[in-house]
Parts: sequence; structure tokens; C-alpha cells
Amino acid sequence: MQTAANALVVLQVLPALETGGVERGTVEMAAAITGAGGRALVASAGGRMVAEVERTGARHVTLSLRSKNPLTVWRNAARLATLIRAEGVRIVHARSRAPAWSAWLAARRTGAHFLTTWHGVYGEDLPLKRHYNAIMARGERVIAISRYVARQVVERHGVDPARLRVIPRGVDPLIFDPARVTPERVTQLARGWGLAPERKVVMLPGRLTEWKGQGVMIEALARLGGEACLVLVGPEKGGGAYARRLRRQAAALDVGDRVVFAGRCDDMPAALALADVVVVPSVKPEPFGRVVVEAQAMGKPVIVTDQGGAAETVAAGETGWRVPPADPAALAEAVAAALALDEAGRSALGAAARGAVLARYTTQAMQQATLAVYRELLA
Repeated sequence: MQTAANALVVLQVLPALETGGVERGTVEMAAAITGAGGRALVASAGGRMVAEVERTGARHVTLSLRSKNPLTVWRNAARLATLIRAEGVRIVHARSRAPAWSAWLAARRTGAHFLTTWHGVYGEDLPLKRHYNAIMARGERVIAISRYVARQVVERHGVDPARLRVIPRGVDPLIFDPARVTPERVTQLARGWGLAPERKVVMLPGRLTEWKGQGVMIEALARLGGEACLVLVGPEKGGGAYARRLRRQAAALDVGDRVVFAGRCDDMPAALALADVVVVPSVKPEPFGRVVVEAQAMGKPVIVTDQGGAAETVAAGETGWRVPPADPAALAEAVAAALALDEAGRSALGAAARGAVLARYTTQAMQQATLAVYRELLA
């Protein structure tokens, strides 16, 4: 039996539960908390993933925590403090800056422990931005999702390494398992996207935003020649202006008929199974790059830019390739090498990639490491 002093009652706070790595991590930790016999609460403005939170046995509290307005932050702190007292919350886990300000104030008022996770590296080029970001460095424990993020946190905000924990994101190897993806699922996606069976598929998963490097990959595709096609898997942002620009670029390079805009996909294991090679050519450093380990878990060759957290997850020449950012020639060369692998080479690389994920980047490993941090605070 847990005593009141060490009861595992955790409130996670974030802006919303629509889609993304922050949201996925929140759901995964809600499941881990309830699985460990604790009680999990999540406060957000809501969204399409609320049902997933509630299926873990956690309670979702609808509360808009996005505002940066100081008066709204203060009011939200009062609401969170009321919730903390009513539910006996012992740990408040903040995953984003605006909610973190309210959560920090509420934790101070109630005596709850305050913990943060840095899911990214925030810009600090505007006045007062560093002060605004610094709330994420005030946790009794500060979790960074990669060594790259950890370095930024220490250098920019002077976080004591004794408070810092590096806990990479992870994937569920039972969901991202090539043996569990049926041919019917793959065929259904291929037909929906209009892909001919004989074409090699280069897949770039990620939101359609410039920093994800879709434009660099289209230029690399033009250098490749052959029948390879590029499938861009991810939702459009900003009204589709960037997607229109990409279409114009592809047409100008005479590869318009070889670029497929697949949009959002709800069956990423099947999508990755369809790929011959997965590319993540981000022009800015990825804080972690979950899709990279998802692709490796599916036994796929991966190519990433040699920067940020994504580079930490790829052993060059063993589990994939690392190329300089914004370098279409180097990217095209790596894609060509991946597509040229024979069956034995592809199998060996895929087995090494999946093995690396199973050893270091599973959801369970992330959950257990985070539960250990919770227990540190309660002890």
C-alpha cells in the first residue's frame, strides 16, 4: 500500500491533446502511472487524443492553459491549485511553457513537486523570451529528450546536471513490428496513394513545414533519376501555402509525377512497411526525431541529417546514413546507396536498426525511466 507521503498521483499539463510527440508522451506516461498503481491526471484544452488518455484509466480535466497573458496564467494557477488539493496530487509534470508557468505557481502554493520535460529547443531571439523559456528549467528534476536538448538546457539556462535526466522518447516494438503488419494494410495504403507496385518508395514522414526538409528531398529526387518516387506523409500547415510551393518546385524539376502528397496517415507502421528507405532531412536539428526510431523498429534503412537528437539514434554505416543538412547532393547519394542494397544487405541493416531500438528506444524504457524520476521526488 502507498502511504499519503509517497502516493503516486501525477498531474501532467500541456496545451492540448491533438497530435504530436508531446501528446504521445503524455498518453504513454498516463498508462505507465496507472499501470504502476498510481493515479494519473492530465489537464489540457482537449483534442482528438483525449479518448486515448482516458483509455489508460487516467482522468482528463479540460482547462485552457495556452495563454501567455499574466492574468490568465495567474487564474489558471488558482484552478490547478484547487485541482491539486482536491485530488491529492503529489507531482505536477509540465510539458510546455505556458502551462508550466501556471503549474509552477500552483505547485508552490500546494507543496506539490514540480517536474518539467524539454521536448524541444525554444528560440530566444526576442526580448524576454529567455525568461519565458526559463520556467522549463525550474523543475526539481528536468527531463531532456536527447543529449542534444540536454546540452542546450545546460548551456542556455545553467541547469545543474544533478537535476537533469536524459530520457529519450521511445516506440512500442509490438506496434512497430514488421512481422505484425499484414500485406493487406500495406496494399490498402499503396492503392490509396496511387503507388505502382514496381516503384521504389522514398518516404519522408513529418509535418509539411520548411524545416523538415521536404524541399531538399525534392531536389535530391531530381538528381536520382530512375523510377523512385517520394511519398510525403504528414499534414499540411499554414493553409497549404508551403505544400503549393513544393508542388511548384517538383513540377519545375520535372518530378511532379514522382511526388505523392499523402497527408495525415493513421497507420504509420503500414506506411513505413511500404517504404524502401525513410528520410528525415531536417534543415534544423530535431530535438529527438521519433519517426527515425519508428522506421528503424520497422527494419527500414534510414537517412537523417547529421545534427540534433536524430543523429544520436543512427549509427552511420550500421543502422543508416547521416548526411549534412541542406545538401541535396549528399542526400541523393545516400538514398541511391540505400536503394541499391541487395536483399542480404537490407536484411542485415534492418536487423541492426531494430536491435538498436529494442536496446535503447522503447516506450517501456522511457516509461520506466520517468517513473524512476517520479519516485526520486517522492523519496
